[in-house]
Amino acid sequence: MGHVDHGKTTLLDYLRKSNVVDEEFGGITQHIGAFSVRLKHGKSITFLDTPGHAAFSAMRGRGARMTDIIVLVVAADDGVMPQTLESITHAADSNVPLIVAVNKCDRPEAEVEACVEELSQHGVLVEELGGDVMAVKISALKGTNIDALQDAIITLSELLDIKADPAGLVEARVIEAKTEPGRGRVATLLIQRGTLKAGNYLVAGTSYAKVKNIYDEHKKVLKAASPGFAVEVAGWKELPSPGQEVLQVENESKMRRVINYRKLQEQKQKQDSEWEEIKEKRKEHDRQHQQRLKLRQDAGLVRYTKHIVKKIELIEASNQPVEDFTPELLLIVKADVDGSLEAITSCLETYDCDLCTLETVSSGVGVVTENDVELARDFNGVVFAFNTKISPQVLKLADDLNVTIKQHNIIYKLIEDVKGLLNKRIPPAVNHKVVGEAVVQKLFLVTEKIDGRNMKVFVAGCKCIQGTLNRHSLFKLVRDGEVIHCDTVRTLKHFKAEVDDILEGMECGLALSNLSVEVKEGDTLLCYEEEEYQPEVIWDLPF
Repeated sequence: MGHVDHGKTTLLDYLRKSNVVDEEFGGITQHIGAFSVRLKHGKSITFLDTPGHAAFSAMRGRGARMTDIIVLVVAADDGVMPQTLESITHAADSNVPLIVAVNKCDRPEAEVEACVEELSQHGVLVEELGGDVMAVKISALKGTNIDALQDAIITLSELLDIKADPAGLVEARVIEAKTEPGRGRVATLLIQRGTLKAGNYLVAGTSYAKVKNIYDEHKKVLKAASPGFAVEVAGWKELPSPGQEVLQVENESKMRRVINYRKLQEQKQKQDSEWEEIKEKRKEHDRQHQQRLKLRQDAGLVRYTKHIVKKIELIEASNQPVEDFTPELLLIVKADVDGSLEAITSCLETYDCDLCTLETVSSGVGVVTENDVELARDFNGVVFAFNTKISPQVLKLADDLNVTIKQHNIIYKLIEDVKGLLNKRIPPAVNHKVVGEAVVQKLFLVTEKIDGRNMKVFVAGCKCIQGTLNRHSLFKLVRDGEVIHCDTVRTLKHFKAEVDDILEGMECGLALSNLSVEVKEGDTLLCYEEEEYQPEVIWDLPF
């Protein structure tokens, strides 16, 4: 575990002599990767590579809870960063011991001592500073001290006496789940007890499987999987959720009884939740009823006739503010695996801006289907496909129905694309730029010819105290800090001459176009211009 780009996946690349970093889009891990490494002396270590990016906090939490030991990778040239601290918290919450791998020690700018000292300030005290946490200085890129890191892992596991029972019924945890063409629904499991074999019956939540095939990380079919190994299991009727506990049952009959019981419990919980919502709605209805009764009493009404009800409804409606139209963006999200979908939806849930509404109409794991496109058409939404293929038939249907499908393979770029679509939906706004300010010093009653008639009207004697007053601009009448009226001016005079501009320090006679608006001594007149601009959503993205 550790911060993004601190070298976790590069370290694992060296361990298994592969090149996963180049395969991950954007060079960042976006799934929990699981694989086993056989050491020179015959022992094996199973590694879970958790994403370091801020969007994958839930994945890191699950990874921490599944492991026996956490290797905290910290770059010596970067030090302790936000996801480093989060990883330390996950380790403490899960009560999982740490080994610190100080990476990138080969770089000239590396500051190992400063890095170790910074860790100690956050509760991770390494052995060289008198603590009990092992620390190994490594270079994942060059392979420096990797053997020492492996030895440290084996030593700590022996000290902790980490063991598992290969006999008995299987217990496991779901690392990841996805749907693959040719293999169907596949879940990556970390075996924690027992030995998994083809034909076993498994339950996870309300999902179940009769194990069809077991695969290792290279997609090679295995006959069995023992504790400590991560394998892919095909044969699920429904995809389980990452982090769920997986239990083996003896036969299909018992499996179905367990699933039926769990579904009943789930339905009961749902009913309890709905009942609570009903009770809340009743309370709100009672509150509105009491308000209606009070309106009747205040009006001196005895009977609740239809006319009275209508009158009350009109009164209530007149008291409700008229809401402005708010644009909205509706999404249909499809992802390759459950973990990616969770990270995407978690990021989308951080959005909280009133300028444009963001709602996810539908989300799921798997390829984009024709139903997804038709749903997007019905809701005038946009389909976002993450790391999934789109068939030519679906693309043609989307084109025929004028539905936009956005394809991405890097989560933070997907979120930035959503942000861009939100901004495009927001209509332009108008900003009032104040260019001049005047104070009303005195009112003069003068005779003016208006619409062919001589009329006595008030003209405000003003002094420009800031900027410039322009007769072709707009004016705000402000009294006691509150805007009373916005208008154009009918007349703007300096002495007796009509002028276009009054400069700062000059006095003038000013009359608003609306004759019914009363101007008083001491009022402020603000001269302003309207500037159109494009508002943008405020969204504190976690990257």
